[in-house]
Amino acid sequence: MPTPPVRALPVRPRRARPAAADAARATLTPETWIEAATEVLVDQGIDHVRVDVLATQLGVTRGSFYWHFRDREELLRRVLQAWRERATEALTRRLESAGHDPREQLRDAASLPFRGRAAAKAARIELAIRAWARRDAMAREAVDEADAARLAHHERILAALGFGAEEARARAFLMYGYEVAESVLHRQGSTAERERRRELVQRLVSQPLAR
Repeated sequence: MPTPPVRALPVRPRRARPAAADAARATLTPETWIEAATEVLVDQGIDHVRVDVLATQLGVTRGSFYWHFRDREELLRRVLQAWRERATEALTRRLESAGHDPREQLRDAASLPFRGRAAAKAARIELAIRAWARRDAMAREAVDEADAARLAHHERILAALGFGAEEARARAFLMYGYEVAESVLHRQGSTAERERRRELVQRLVSQPLAR
């Protein structure tokens, strides 16, 4: 009885999936994941910042995430580090290098909430991180450090204007509180009204009180 011919099985390319994974790893950087995580944090809250959600959004596998990060906690820590660098450290360096006149530095700091789309985006990120900080110790520590650094920057400016340490600290708090409030309440008042409000706050904070 003749032996039936052996049907050849189709040969599947063995390197297809690894090559795709390598391509994804080469394309996506840690910063890509951090940016995606920040967007999800702003739009949906911290509970939705998960590896599977981000992988789906970026169109890659979960394995691509672990190429860059040990776990979700490391990603969250990097999100906070990126925010602190961008919104506090780099910003403070830029403000301090822009001019040596303390009145100009104070004016620059007060104008931060008015800087168009960049200011609006920064405010949305900060609000999301502050909401996260209400329930998470790591985020709360990052927010506390950012607030302390910004207050110290304002205090240095006011000390340069001639105020003593205690008064400079109190005035720095008032100025920083105004900036935070202006970012949150940016819909209150017309552009002209907001500008007059900024000028008034600057004068109140920078001028000595009548004795």
